[in-house]
Amino acid sequence: MKNKKLLFVTQFEELWFDALQSLMDLRKAGFNHAVFLHVIQRDKVAMHRGKGYLKDEEIKLREIANVRFIDWAESLFEQGMEVGAYIVVGNPLPKIISTASEEDVDLIVTGSHKQGKFEELYGGSDTLDVLQRTSKPVLIYKYVLPSGAVNERPFERPLLAVDWSNASERAADHLLEYKNILKSVVVIHVASEKEFKGTSAMDVQSIRKENKMKMEKICESFERQGIQAESHLYIGDTGEQIEKAAREREATMIVAGTTGVSSLKERLLGGVATRLVKYTALPILLVPAGTVK
Repeated sequence: MKNKKLLFVTQFEELWFDALQSLMDLRKAGFNHAVFLHVIQRDKVAMHRGKGYLKDEEIKLREIANVRFIDWAESLFEQGMEVGAYIVVGNPLPKIISTASEEDVDLIVTGSHKQGKFEELYGGSDTLDVLQRTSKPVLIYKYVLPSGAVNERPFERPLLAVDWSNASERAADHLLEYKNILKSVVVIHVASEKEFKGTSAMDVQSIRKENKMKMEKICESFERQGIQAESHLYIGDTGEQIEKAAREREATMIVAGTTGVSSLKERLLGGVATRLVKYTALPILLVPAGTVK
């Protein structure tokens, strides 16, 4: 099994060591190396009476982050994990991209942050800019649920949202890489109500059967690996139906592909994905178009 790297991005607001520890099941999927990244934003460093950027404040923040990372690393070393760490100053978005590229990581993990702060994390840019600038899958890890409960095993029962694009295929292939920690998978497709306008009852059933057959083919790829899989067709608003399906099917995570060349760009990469990132309580694993198997 390939040795894989995990990039764990933390601002020490939402993702702490317990969140990282909850992902240690990933070791069964080949992840034996964790890279920590903390970005100190210049505009967040204290300003003082017009004197501008304070170097002393930066040094203090670096040392605080370093102390935390040393403690985390010692715990992971004891578990047989390799560890690396970056504490840098600048805009988080390019730092995440450059670190992921330099370390050649296999998965980026970041927090969702509270509403309004996810945009802030990426310098005020679109919440999904990181996905448009990297080929690495990104797990937006919502560790603590609104109920206060902890989502300790996000990969246990993921919901895979598909739309028959190449990106969906890549997302399904990528999810299979976690076969050793998956217990079951829920595959869904959300059809637009427009697809059914002006169609007969027979045509409606034909559309249902066609989509069902495609989903069953995906399910079979998981079942061949000994993973229970089920498929469901939903109709309506994509974002609403994905959230509904996740609740109804008791999913532990939402997985989807993202691309800039198909209809998924408008349906998922744009408003739908942003909505899920902001408001859905579950972790979201997004697999961008450039991801290779």
